[in-house]
Amino acid sequence: MLFGIGLGLAMGYGGVFGALYISQSSMIYPAPGIGATVPSGYHTIKYTTADGLDLAALFRPPAMGKRVLVFFHGNGDSWDGAAAANRLPAEAGYGVLLVEYRGYGSNPGKPSEAGLYADGRAALAWLKAEQGIGADQVVLVGNSLGSGPATQLASETGTAGLVIISGFTSLPDVVGDKLPWVPARLLTRDSYDNLAKLPSIRAPVLLLHGLDDTMIGPDHARALGKANPQARLALIPGFGHELAYYDPSQIALLGWLNGLR
Repeated sequence: MLFGIGLGLAMGYGGVFGALYISQSSMIYPAPGIGATVPSGYHTIKYTTADGLDLAALFRPPAMGKRVLVFFHGNGDSWDGAAAANRLPAEAGYGVLLVEYRGYGSNPGKPSEAGLYADGRAALAWLKAEQGIGADQVVLVGNSLGSGPATQLASETGTAGLVIISGFTSLPDVVGDKLPWVPARLLTRDSYDNLAKLPSIRAPVLLLHGLDDTMIGPDHARALGKANPQARLALIPGFGHELAYYDPSQIALLGWLNGLR
């Protein structure tokens, strides 16, 4: 009888584990469909990824002498939200390229860790080829899930800076926080291991995080800061995971940008 009970519990646990493993893509990438509008000041651009996908994104040219922010949004966001997260920098004359992921909006393909990295590389290649803007004039900005591709690209290029807003140490760490009863590192196919990559990044780094963030706790930002002692860490009270869309975050970002050489 005890063996039967144990077997039943194991099978039930295995069923839940299997369901989570199979359905994780839809939970990690709840991609909004067609319907996002083009915000004022931006225009649609297209570029082709290394694996042959033609992706649409948005671009707002910089004022003379200003750098370009290449912005990677969170997992459920769209052009509208990404533009709102860059409102003050855009008004200050910074150029903004809003990267849109494969499988999001009207873009073809299926999102994945490797796919989002390829999307970011294609965006940087477009900036260089079509605008003459090299990596040294680009600041990579990643919000939440977007911290993954932003950090990866910063580890590959000589970027002018990296900004992580409401980011995480790794995706399995987030899953482990939320579901402590599952083996997160076995369950999670995509890793986005920002913590492992931060020490190798030589560009200036800014970490912004809301102290009241219950989706991804501020301990993630503290750990990232320890991984790269040169990074500037700003924990902002009174804000949660929505931090990027509010003035305190964008004002802190602007102050840091204005101090870059």
